[in-house]
Amino acid sequence: MNGSDEGRRVNGSPLGRTMPEAYDAGPATGLVAGLAELREPAPAGFAALILERAGVPAHRYDRYLAVPSPVGALYVAHGRGMVTGSAAVEWFGTAEEFETAYRTRTGRSAVAVTKPPPGLLGALRTGRDRVLRYEFGRLGATQIAVLEAVRAIPFGQLRPAAWLLREVGGALTPEEVWRAVRANPAPALIPTHRLSLPDGTPADCGLPTGFAERLREREGVDEERVDRFARAGARFLGSGTTRIFCYPTCAHARRITARHEVPFASADQAGAAGFRACLSCRPVAA
Repeated sequence: MNGSDEGRRVNGSPLGRTMPEAYDAGPATGLVAGLAELREPAPAGFAALILERAGVPAHRYDRYLAVPSPVGALYVAHGRGMVTGSAAVEWFGTAEEFETAYRTRTGRSAVAVTKPPPGLLGALRTGRDRVLRYEFGRLGATQIAVLEAVRAIPFGQLRPAAWLLREVGGALTPEEVWRAVRANPAPALIPTHRLSLPDGTPADCGLPTGFAERLREREGVDEERVDRFARAGARFLGSGTTRIFCYPTCAHARRITARHEVPFASADQAGAAGFRACLSCRPVAA
């Protein structure tokens, strides 16, 4: 070799005359650029397969996949038999961005797989997740208790913070409740979008407004009806036939015909009028 390209040939042609332009920048740079053109994305589940073949224990990392839902595709992470997080695919430019955000939040890596954990698809289809188990990671016991109570809010209904405080018990403040709600690691699965302000209107649960609205719309929450009752100061709705009062979004309240609706500004007012609290939604004073 004489240090120049003269006389060097590739497939019978002088180097640089018939090779792609990417190689003109020099041997090292050109090789990297040329190899980049050949790169193909790894098939879904490939990384998990490599880790398994390499003998890396499954508990050392989490898995995730993109799954369809009625409100758009979701990334759902899981490991050790529990859901460890979820997020809307639309919140990230790439899957790698989700992986980075997940590692920042949990301190664990998540690799893409193709098989969902048991119960996930049913929970997304029905909006009821009682069969799923969750790992809440770095959240404290109080925050976990709040999120577990949120899971008891029925599909298509709203509950105020006062209701959560009663369900959790203890000496929690509303501020502690909202901090826990906004730390929800699994939006759309743990239904923090079902929380309301004291007047019954939907609360800011830490999710993008449009996404939370889509979740409630999908569940049949009539926000115009909710707003109408709130403007009228009606926190509870009684039935003139059963003499029972409920939250306006309770399944029983939605069946009350207009001429039998009896609105109340407070639970005390309903009790004084001879109405008893619904055993299903269990209304409490705001």
